[in-house]
Amino acid sequence: MDRVSSFDEPLKKLLGGATAKVMAEHLDLHTVGDLLHHYPRRYEERGKLTALADLPLDEHVTVVAQVADARILMFNNGRGKRLEVTLTDGSGRLQLVFFGHGVHKPHKELLPGRQAMFAGKVSVFNRKMQLAHPTYQLLDASDADEATEAVDAFAGRLLPIYPACKQLDSWRIAKAVDAVLPSAQDAVDPLPVSLREGRGFTPLPEALLKVHRPQTKADIEDAKARLKWDEAFVLQVALARRRYADTQLPAVARRPVEGGLLDAFDAKLPFTLTEGQEKVSKEIFDDLATEHPMHRLLQGEVGSGKTMVALRAMLTVVDAGGQAAMLAPTEVLAQQHHRSITEMMGELAEGGMLGGSDQGTKVVLLTGSMGAAARRQALLDLVTGEAGIVIGTHALIEDKVQFHDLGLVVVDEQHRFGVEQRDALRSKGKQPPHLLVMTATPIPRTVAMTVFGDLETSVLDQLPAGRSPIASHVVPAKDKPHFLARAWERVREEVENGHQAYVVCPRIGDEAEEDGKGAKKTKAKKAAPDEDPEKRPPLAVLEVADELRKGALAGLSVEVLHGRMHPDEKDDVMRRFAAGDVDVLVATTVIEVGVNVPNATAMVIMDADRFGVSQLHQLRGRVGRGSAPGLCLLVSEAHEASPARARLSAVAATLDGFELSRIDLEQRREGDVLGQAQSGVRSSLRMLTVIDDEEVIAAAREEAVAIVAADPELEHLPELRTVLAALLDKEREEYLDKG
Repeated sequence: MDRVSSFDEPLKKLLGGATAKVMAEHLDLHTVGDLLHHYPRRYEERGKLTALADLPLDEHVTVVAQVADARILMFNNGRGKRLEVTLTDGSGRLQLVFFGHGVHKPHKELLPGRQAMFAGKVSVFNRKMQLAHPTYQLLDASDADEATEAVDAFAGRLLPIYPACKQLDSWRIAKAVDAVLPSAQDAVDPLPVSLREGRGFTPLPEALLKVHRPQTKADIEDAKARLKWDEAFVLQVALARRRYADTQLPAVARRPVEGGLLDAFDAKLPFTLTEGQEKVSKEIFDDLATEHPMHRLLQGEVGSGKTMVALRAMLTVVDAGGQAAMLAPTEVLAQQHHRSITEMMGELAEGGMLGGSDQGTKVVLLTGSMGAAARRQALLDLVTGEAGIVIGTHALIEDKVQFHDLGLVVVDEQHRFGVEQRDALRSKGKQPPHLLVMTATPIPRTVAMTVFGDLETSVLDQLPAGRSPIASHVVPAKDKPHFLARAWERVREEVENGHQAYVVCPRIGDEAEEDGKGAKKTKAKKAAPDEDPEKRPPLAVLEVADELRKGALAGLSVEVLHGRMHPDEKDDVMRRFAAGDVDVLVATTVIEVGVNVPNATAMVIMDADRFGVSQLHQLRGRVGRGSAPGLCLLVSEAHEASPARARLSAVAATLDGFELSRIDLEQRREGDVLGQAQSGVRSSLRMLTVIDDEEVIAAAREEAVAIVAADPELEHLPELRTVLAALLDKEREEYLDKG
């Protein structure tokens, strides 16, 4: 069998159809290579028991523990039977529960003093941690032959605990790994020999053996160091080749013109730019002046003035005879950008109109819901070049939209965009346009190097003068209902002081909700008062607004805003809220990015535990935008000891977005770090934790850049080419391409 093909061998040949099917469906493992790269999450030492005290809620775990006691209990007047088993390990206790016909076998086997491995999902019942119907494997079998076998398998050995699923326990995965382990000898080593020897790395086949079947802890460290490096290096080579290819593309240089639109705009600015804005603008102008496309990521906290920097870049391109397009993720945001940009530009945005400036240009809006006549006019202004700036949603990407000379694409909040969309817009220029990606989600340096590795990065970290501090508090609605009552009183107080408030809910709540697959679901029923908050549907805008109007906020003007309203209706509500005619806006996350109402000082986020850390940080950035201090209340029914509550406390404790993004990464480390749009990258990172391995990533990037500069096609490194091809099949290459 040749070296590559044994890794490509389908698992069903070696493991049988049923196991292979579960691995494919639930763990995304299809080939021998996939399984060999499915590394243990941790290792148990025989006799050293898992700390039961540290079990994570809602996760599938494998524990090695001893039975302390077991008892059968009757319920339902003797008609039902349940077996309760208590495990202990010196650090804590854990309850197992088996019901119905499932009690007979464990009742016979799980006797006090017995030691076993147990696997299941951790839940809480009556304030106690438990595993319901766990699978288990005894470690001290009574039959002599079995006992010898069990001791051989587990005694004195580091026991690998694999990321598992309900259908397949860790020890079954371990048996499957045993079956494919001989193929590790066929691993293609991507590291150039000089690099491997220079850094003293273990050869790859040996690293794979050591990671799955270590004899000592030093074996694990050796293997991890090698496998982490491989992941970082292969990914950084892919990104370095991407950047190299971009430098080979042609683009029209767009240089600032003296006495043009930009100078006229700067002259009428009522304030001076911050030092950060000046520095970042210079980086962008330098890129625009080169003859290959700019690819730059502009990140900055909410309110750090990214839009101003982007607008100055767009004006420079218009001065140089090109057009600029700004792509926003929602209609509300596109309208808002259009409104704020035309306000900032004044008569400069009315080129060719009566009362407009001679130096001006047209700034047009293009969204899917515009009327036919307005749309026709906008399209005409774009194709003739009359409009220098267009702001829109993905409606900009449709085939019908033609540009006169597209020079710059600005993408706002790019994580909201499908990757194909960004590419489609880029293909509308005569030559590839320059690209500026903006995000208000702070991204730690390592993630920027990994996820956005094909973009140069600029950071705006100063807030403009006049931004106020925001106080954040967690409101535990279930444990302390009077805290929630006090939250509504605080909202009332803010309104009485002449301010306004947002209330954010995770769901809209009209009679039909999308279930994510396009199918409609009927209206979700309300949870019973004693029902687990995790089980009930998330709180909904329409229901919450209704209750507030009748109850806690009666007498105030309460309006709703959500994504399924007609655009004119949305615009009307936003205008009235901005004008101060609406006291309280109950909304979904449509307000998350870009909505700017300086008079709004309070925000109450319902079911806050249903949102991610960076999303909560984004939402909170909507208040405290004026001279009065902001208040953000995170309402949650999550259990005090749950990870969800820990996440909320972290958000309440700091306003530093970079610190929060680090916390967010630590909490989502099981593979979701790089987000959906990066699925190709994500599935290739198994050992590397982007947050902890900054040094590895930085060193790998340096080596990768040097290798690609010397040999862009990797002609002298066929093994590296082979491994890259496997990682970056066509689809993944495109994910990287579009960032």
